[in-house]
Amino acid sequence: MEIVVRAAAEYELHAAATVLAEAFAEDPVLAEIRPARSGEDRLAVLGRLFAALIRAVPRGSRDVDVAVARDRVVGTAFWQAPLPHRGGLWAFVRQVPELVRVLGIAGGLRALSHLRRMERARPAAPHWYLAEIGVSEAVRGQGVGGLLLEHALDRVDRRRQGAYLESSTSQNRRLYRRHGFADGAPLTGFTSAAPVSMWRPAVDQAVGPRPA
Repeated sequence: MEIVVRAAAEYELHAAATVLAEAFAEDPVLAEIRPARSGEDRLAVLGRLFAALIRAVPRGSRDVDVAVARDRVVGTAFWQAPLPHRGGLWAFVRQVPELVRVLGIAGGLRALSHLRRMERARPAAPHWYLAEIGVSEAVRGQGVGGLLLEHALDRVDRRRQGAYLESSTSQNRRLYRRHGFADGAPLTGFTSAAPVSMWRPAVDQAVGPRPA
């Protein structure tokens, strides 16, 4: 099955968010922010959440890549450009009603607390931030996550900038290390999750290629 990785079209953001919802349905950090509720369609709820989070970043300050197989989105990577984001406050404000509907007031406050904690751990150097990456269950284990990373990191390297992410699982960290990320400090303050920061420095293309 051929898988093509490319930039997402605006009309594909819903499908991209749905893939992230499937991938993060059991994520421990997300479970702390938005616990499952009895009788709800959790994938639909999380899809709305991820769609709002993507749109909370201005178009010019985000890159959303999709992996497509047979015209179906099967993988998504959501990157944020180096700060500051021009128009970022207005983009976020426009998503507040949807975020409140999904998270509730208490969940929104928990989310803000976690986000602030995570933002404080980010490096001072300009960098692209991998906010979310996920792959549909139907294609897991087929290298789709690696294809998404390679696609974005080639772009980051052309810009000669660093890249940063947080990872909650040792399995994912092995993938990120293969693409040049190194483990940083653990992020504290979570009840049932133990995310670790990971940093990939800017590559000087005049000296050599991107690390494998």
